[in-house]
Amino acid sequence: MSRRRRTRQPPRTPLPAPRRIEVGPDGYDYEVKPVAAARATKTYRCPGCDHEIRPGTAHLVVWPIDFGQDAVEDRRHWHTPCWQHRATRGPTRKWS
Repeated sequence: MSRRRRTRQPPRTPLPAPRRIEVGPDGYDYEVKPVAAARATKTYRCPGCDHEIRPGTAHLVVWPIDFGQDAVEDRRHWHTPCWQHRATRGPTRKWS
């Protein structure tokens, strides 16, 4: 009986995720990136509720697009419901 010959496939590179842009209640555009629970390794403070986002908790990283080149310093980590309801409750901290 003959063996089946397998051709070696090149490794697949994942496609880049599409950018998720949302307009905030203040009229500015924000880029929103979800963080899976498995990738959340640090503790952050949510600006929507001022509570901690503990490691292992899925959440969102949000930064304004129009605020210049310092996007790393402008990133904020939000609980998903806090970001979804940000229009009905003001942030506890100012975005500076």
